[in-house]
Parts: sequence; structure tokens; C-alpha cells
Amino acid sequence: MALVEIRKLLPVGSVVLLSGGNKRLVIIGVRQTDNNTDTEYDYMGVFYPEGNMGEERYLFNDEDIAERVFIGYSDPERESFLEQLAKFYENQ
Repeated sequence: MALVEIRKLLPVGSVVLLSGGNKRLVIIGVRQTDNNTDTEYDYMGVFYPEGNMGEERYLFNDEDIAERVFIGYSDPERESFLEQLAKFYENQ
């Protein structure tokens, strides 16, 4: 399982369909860790269009995405965040 390069992460708000999936997900977080297994994933998502309905959240990687339905909003603030995140991982 390879994580995607930081600068290639999809923006929060992007809508995707996973391989083998039949329900779209909206990305609500990037570079998320499963606290039970300490495994890191590229994304956290919830069902689209319902959004966050409680405990149903899905962790997945870029390689699990079959279709990018909608690419979320990106601006200079997001670009700055990605730069800071990249520096964080470079210094580990």
C-alpha cells in the first residue's frame, strides 16, 4: 500500500467512487491514521450526498479510487497546507 505524494492529494470536498464500490464518497480528510491499527491512509471519506451520519467513515488510498467524480476546491491556503504537510513528512 503506497501513499500518494502529498502535493497530489485530492482536496477536501472531492467526490470519488472506489474500485468495487457502488456508492460515492466525499473526502473529509487527508492523511488520516486508523487508530486501531496505526495504519496511515491518504483519505477519509463519508457517503455522498448524505455526509457525516455518525460513525460510518471510510479510510482509503489514492490507488483505491476508480473514478474521480468531482475535484474539490483548491486555493493558496490549501497549497500552503500541502507545503507544510510535505515538510512535516520530510522531517520524520
